[in-house]
Amino acid sequence: MQAYAHAPDGCPALVLNADFRPLSYFPLSLWSWQDALKAVFLDRVDVVAQYETKVRSSTFEMRLPSVVSLKTYVSHTRTPAFTRFNVFLRDAFSCQYCGSAERDLLTFDHVVPRSRGGKTTWDNVVAACSPCNLKKGGRMPADAKMHPARKPTRPTMFELNERGRAFPPHYLHESWQDFLYWDSVLEP
Repeated sequence: MQAYAHAPDGCPALVLNADFRPLSYFPLSLWSWQDALKAVFLDRVDVVAQYETKVRSSTFEMRLPSVVSLKTYVSHTRTPAFTRFNVFLRDAFSCQYCGSAERDLLTFDHVVPRSRGGKTTWDNVVAACSPCNLKKGGRMPADAKMHPARKPTRPTMFELNERGRAFPPHYLHESWQDFLYWDSVLEP
């Protein structure tokens, strides 16, 4: 068992809702070890799994939580915020015109250009790679002969969470495996 007298780095806690599902998949709901300990002491969470790593003071010693569950259920019925990230997540991080998944080239495009009265809303914005965005320019989809693969709509939080499950993070601790559905990522 590894113990630290000072603050350890890299020991995030997976945060589960009261129903033992992650609050979000992408980004994965993680708290720093400090926030997890604070929630434990405020009796807001139950510790489900722990790291071998300990934190100590002169009078106290505790293993760091690796998985915590909220004591109170957080409803996912709220509408997701309109953000660039959420638009990209809704569109699976791919250009809606050519299908490119080159994340470094992603921008967002107004289907009906702003110069033509288009609004910055869920129903009018799609993920587009830079070349397609430049090619379409300020033209209407019919004029540019470029139509989005899917009609843009406002997603629910459930839809964004489900979409996020397709993009597992680079690191998953083995204690999280029972609560996530990316088993293949954890195997060597």
